[in-house]
Amino acid sequence: MIQIDIPGNKKITIEHLVMDYNGTLAVDGVLIEGVKPLIIELSSKLNLHVITADTFGLASIQLTTLPVKLVILPSDNQQEEKLKYIEQLGKDTCAAIGNGVNDALMLKHAAIGIALLQEEGLALEALMASDIIMKNAMDALNLFLHPKRMVATLRK
Repeated sequence: MIQIDIPGNKKITIEHLVMDYNGTLAVDGVLIEGVKPLIIELSSKLNLHVITADTFGLASIQLTTLPVKLVILPSDNQQEEKLKYIEQLGKDTCAAIGNGVNDALMLKHAAIGIALLQEEGLALEALMASDIIMKNAMDALNLFLHPKRMVATLRK
């Protein structure tokens, strides 16, 4: 669990980090170098979830040794399914990371939504739904290891 007190904004307790896979943790289905050790380190602080359409069919292989709960979605209604997933966990205790249109509702309704602009791009809908934009997965994951960085970004 990570507690973040954002002056002029809100106090947040994060228990779950819900992440997209392709375009977020992976490029072309392959886990981005540097992500694995950060996930391992974060697993002692948060419950980690990867929710994905698994476009390349590699998520379960790439994540097999990592302490994450993997959920592979069918191709229909992914935006709504990702939102429903964080609502079941308790959206006020979830942070979310993603880059696609299908991540937008999850990013908007999570306590903290983080969008990434990496090799696979960032959908405008995801950008507009986010609280924070990061340039890569490692920087986004490091926010949870150094939560005062979020305070500096989100304070009013």
